[in-house]
Amino acid sequence: MTDDTSPHRSRRHRQSRRTPPGAPPGTLIADPAAQRPKITVIAYGEDALEEHAIAEPEELKNIAGRHAVTWIDVEGLGDVDTLNRLGEIFGIHRLALEDVINVYQRPKVEEYDDHLFVVTRMAQLDGMLDTEQITLFLAANTVITFQEKPGDCFEPVRARLRQKRGQIRTRRADYLAYALLDAVTDAYFPILEKYGERIEDIEARVIAKPDTNLIADIHGIKRDLLTLRRAVWPQREMINALARDTTPFIGEQTRIYLRDCYDHSVQLMDMVETYREIATGLTDIHLSSINTRLNEIMKVLTIIATIFIPLTFITGLYGMNFQTDKSPFNMPELSWYWGYPYALSLMAAVAGMLLIYFIRKGWIGGSRKRKRNRRHTDRPQK
Repeated sequence: MTDDTSPHRSRRHRQSRRTPPGAPPGTLIADPAAQRPKITVIAYGEDALEEHAIAEPEELKNIAGRHAVTWIDVEGLGDVDTLNRLGEIFGIHRLALEDVINVYQRPKVEEYDDHLFVVTRMAQLDGMLDTEQITLFLAANTVITFQEKPGDCFEPVRARLRQKRGQIRTRRADYLAYALLDAVTDAYFPILEKYGERIEDIEARVIAKPDTNLIADIHGIKRDLLTLRRAVWPQREMINALARDTTPFIGEQTRIYLRDCYDHSVQLMDMVETYREIATGLTDIHLSSINTRLNEIMKVLTIIATIFIPLTFITGLYGMNFQTDKSPFNMPELSWYWGYPYALSLMAAVAGMLLIYFIRKGWIGGSRKRKRNRRHTDRPQK
């Protein structure tokens, strides 16, 4: 039975949500398995704030103009009618709505007449890595965010609004959009730190005791880091475009903060690339460790076989059926009183000489000998 939660299954499921080829531009097709939209609005100014859960999009008409900034958060994309009504109320372009409901978009920014459209990806690590598309619309005094499902990294922003911390309550809607993008960017850091800890753990296991199961762990980390790279790389360019390009929806003061957010995204990209290189190196180290261990095993077996080759020869020689009464040269020691102890002593002497030879060559105990030499050379000279 196929597991519906496997990454391959979810990838096929996501591809099935795409708009059919040849469909008119702006066609909205919701995923039947998606959750119905849950709308929450936070309208605020410097001295007031109100927060509501909205049942119908038309209720937003009475709230949007009360305060300086209105933040509308939509969780769930399972109802096309609700999305169409929101688009009509706030003048959202049909192509932008199509990108909202088709959640395979890469991070980007597009400017329309009445609003700025931003696509970003939020990463979550709950046992398995998952990235969720977050779409953001920025107008003169309104910010609208669309999420695939409940649960996000925006709670610190909500807390700052409710508790009136910082300058967010005194700034325009563009600063709120920056705060949301900054929260998405900063949420990557704890995830990458966990991957860094995993890489350190695997690195210690590769060095201490290489195991064939480690290859699967290393491959899983490399695959997740590739997923993070696909999200962080275009997101960095998207934030750079917001900070660099001139648009009436973002003020000059907010661009300063966007440049700081861009610096964070550059740090993320550096961390992702560094961890990917380390993970690739771990694969090589693991294979080298396995080969080294195999070589050590083969060396031990070869030494044992080499020692037993002359012993086998001696044993075979003395095991031949000679008759000493026929000729004095037919192994006279067969009838010698000390013949058996002599044969055993000869085999022991040969094995001992071979062992001494192997030790002097460093083929046995070479690592310990090198460690002793290293300690001797590291000892301070008097």
